[in-house]
Amino acid sequence: MSGPVMPAADQATLSRRAEIVADMRIIVPGEGVVEAEHAMRAFESDGLTAYRQLPLVVVLPETTAQVSRILKYCNERNIRVVPRGSGTSLSGGALPLADAVLLVMSRFNRILDIDFANRTVTAQPGVTNLGITKAVEEEGFYYAPDPSSQIACSIGGNVAENSGGVHCLKYGLTANNVLGLEVVLIDGEVIRLGGKHLDAEGYDLLGLMTGSEGLLGVVTEVTVRILQKPEAARAMLVGFPSSEQAGQCVADIIGAGIIPGGMEMMDRPAIHAAEAFVHAGYPLDVEALLIVELDGPVAEIDHLIGEVERLAAQNGATTSRISTSDAERTVFWAGRKAAFPAVGRISPDYYCMDGTIPRKELPTVLARMRELSVKYGLEVANVFHAGDGNLHPLILYDANKPGQLDRAEAFGSDILRLCVEVGGVLTGEHGVGVEKRDLMPEMFTEIDLNQQIRVKCAFDPEHLLNPGKVFPQLHRCAEMGRMHISRGQVAFPDIPRF
Repeated sequence: MSGPVMPAADQATLSRRAEIVADMRIIVPGEGVVEAEHAMRAFESDGLTAYRQLPLVVVLPETTAQVSRILKYCNERNIRVVPRGSGTSLSGGALPLADAVLLVMSRFNRILDIDFANRTVTAQPGVTNLGITKAVEEEGFYYAPDPSSQIACSIGGNVAENSGGVHCLKYGLTANNVLGLEVVLIDGEVIRLGGKHLDAEGYDLLGLMTGSEGLLGVVTEVTVRILQKPEAARAMLVGFPSSEQAGQCVADIIGAGIIPGGMEMMDRPAIHAAEAFVHAGYPLDVEALLIVELDGPVAEIDHLIGEVERLAAQNGATTSRISTSDAERTVFWAGRKAAFPAVGRISPDYYCMDGTIPRKELPTVLARMRELSVKYGLEVANVFHAGDGNLHPLILYDANKPGQLDRAEAFGSDILRLCVEVGGVLTGEHGVGVEKRDLMPEMFTEIDLNQQIRVKCAFDPEHLLNPGKVFPQLHRCAEMGRMHISRGQVAFPDIPRF
């Protein structure tokens, strides 16, 4: 497999490696610079391990001032920089470049402020997602977005990818829960966007930065909203004889105006893998399983459980089980949270996809994915956020068998094209990175992409931050405003030019 085509390494930068490493040691003294090849191996890929590349050097700053000096240094010398959080990204967004400084933010690991009165937490970007909830749970609060990797993924990485999780259906993605950021730009300038207040005047630069995948700046501080835990929460396990019926039940639940705290779906291969791994008590005689969590006042939960059971029965549900304690509810979710590593026990390798579709298209898309599975001769296990249509098909393959990885990639690309075809998008929470980069024209016209690149140029004119990611081809910013000339004439020469 050849892998994605990345920007050609700058030989002038490579020739100055010893000088750059020495200068980085001055900016970040102690053990904050990693240059030995064997030590840098730990950073050669993110969660998309099919693609690997050693960086020029790894730098682990501890202060905003150090990040500012590093970026200013690299900007002045035309050196590329790849920001990295915990390395759990599944789209290759933190894939290093041979001529780039890998800027690792894991030492930014302190919670700076907990403000219960304003219901906010301010944390450094290296704090884990779950770490925020752990810091406030004794007072009955929590941070709502909860990716499956929440025990390891960093809040800064969540901002970069606009991560979701099982509870984003009701409580929103990272973008809906971030209130403020401190960001260092490529020239070393430090800016603040938003704060503890709910809204800010002017352009929504906070929204622009959230989900920008490290292309616009480096986040050094994050302020998020925290929520009070609901009065009660109960989870349901509902089994169906087919994935299509389960998918239709999801659409019917949302259509009835019921917004669960979380609603997840797993198909037979994923159910069996998760049950063998966690022993959550999942039914093994069904083709699809819905996990539906309802939270709020007890009376409301009791009413909604009855409504969900009624809709499930209309769609042919064959089994239903309701949690009777918080411990049992946690076990229900444990299987779903562990589904990815669980699938790793039944296949030598798997390729985790991420696309989003309109909920009503779930039955159609699941049927089409089965057809693609036959076409490519590869099994697929489905685990996804059914409530908001965010699919996570796990394509099973064996990298040691010639051609299987290439088939898995082609299979995955067809799944993403299918998502766009039915009115969805290429990614829900994993980002574009390098994995989906060359599929961007499936969703956006060249005009659309050029407008996005113009935003990139406004923040990073020389494309030094995370180059080769998101956009299918790199344009120099100087080329974006050029006029097309044909036979010595610009188009419409009679129009005044300013």
